[in-house]
Amino acid sequence: MMTAWRARLRGFARDESGSYAILVALLMPVLVGAAGLGTEVAWWFYKHKNMMSAADSAAVSAATAGTNLLTEANAITAFYGYSNGVDNVTVAVNQPPSTGSFATGSQAVEVIITQPQPRLLSALFGSGAVPVTARAVALGNIGTGCVLALDPTASPAASVKGSAQLNLINCNLYDNSSGGPALTVTGSATINARMVAVVGGVTGSSSITTTAGIRTGVRPTPDPYANVTPTMPGYCDHSNKFNVKGSTTLSPGSYCNDISVNAGATLTLDPGIYYLKGSNLSVAGNATITGTGVTIVFTNSGSSWSSANIGSNANVSLTAPTSGVTAGIALYGDRNMPVGTTFNLTGGGTQNLAGAVYLPKADLSFSGGNGTSTTCTQIIADTITFTGNSNVQVNCAAMGGSAIGSATAQLVE
Repeated sequence: MMTAWRARLRGFARDESGSYAILVALLMPVLVGAAGLGTEVAWWFYKHKNMMSAADSAAVSAATAGTNLLTEANAITAFYGYSNGVDNVTVAVNQPPSTGSFATGSQAVEVIITQPQPRLLSALFGSGAVPVTARAVALGNIGTGCVLALDPTASPAASVKGSAQLNLINCNLYDNSSGGPALTVTGSATINARMVAVVGGVTGSSSITTTAGIRTGVRPTPDPYANVTPTMPGYCDHSNKFNVKGSTTLSPGSYCNDISVNAGATLTLDPGIYYLKGSNLSVAGNATITGTGVTIVFTNSGSSWSSANIGSNANVSLTAPTSGVTAGIALYGDRNMPVGTTFNLTGGGTQNLAGAVYLPKADLSFSGGNGTSTTCTQIIADTITFTGNSNVQVNCAAMGGSAIGSATAQLVE
């Protein structure tokens, strides 16, 4: 009898049928737990992603508004389902940010959203709620530009030389070059601006004073007048050369020969658009050129392209039109012009251009503006060199032109 029982026990021990079912039963709690834990972690990642979207939107909105930052941020985060003080949600708004690269930036706004997540199956491996946090930083009020160098690679694309003092009154300098350096300040030259924003690098930053910082590695600033395209006339209204020695008044039209204003002479331009077709504008020192509601367009006649040369101490007072295709633009350069076409606008403190100096393909030398009698000047060229003292500001609400730089805040962290 005992022998029979031993044989049965040995047979049972060797029998493998049903073993997989037993193993599955034993491992089932582990499999279910792993699946549940994976679902829980996925939920945390989902919450963080959604929270990050809320923080990004809130930072941009608050920085764009510029005031009532907490109220503005809370309104945006609540839209995403994160109301401060509800369901353990905390929304913190800091200006300047509490940490990071913009911790000293007076125009930067930081939004931090925190909501602890309760544990479910993960409670087997730890205790306490899981903190989920999202942080975003936006740089606000960046649309007040008055200088823009458009060349994407020039080194430098913008420069201030010698003893020149570039004073940008409550406005920004933008440089789209990725060059190293893209912006240079040499000699005893200085820049005083609200902000300097450069795609590439800066040489001479110790000579730059700003209230909103020097930013490098920024995104290129769009050409604000890229869609402005005056219709160029295919004819000449005036083929003779104008050599102004006394007092002369000209009317709008197309001019196919040079216009020269000699020292002591005065040229008055009636309101309208003046097309210089392959001809040059020259204003000597102590000469005078005036006009209100005027745009001078520099274009070509065949292979000849027009340009301008304004000498030191020339008396220039040109104000752009406030309506029409060239609204807000005092000087306009044809975009088909060869890159590097030379323009010298170096009249100094008596050179006042109200509106945009828009020469997108030009190599521009500039010195002028006193910043008080002319409160709206924009300087846009392929490359720009400031060779003398320049005082520029942009109070252009009534001019009808376009702003340099986006008025919407930019995410930076």
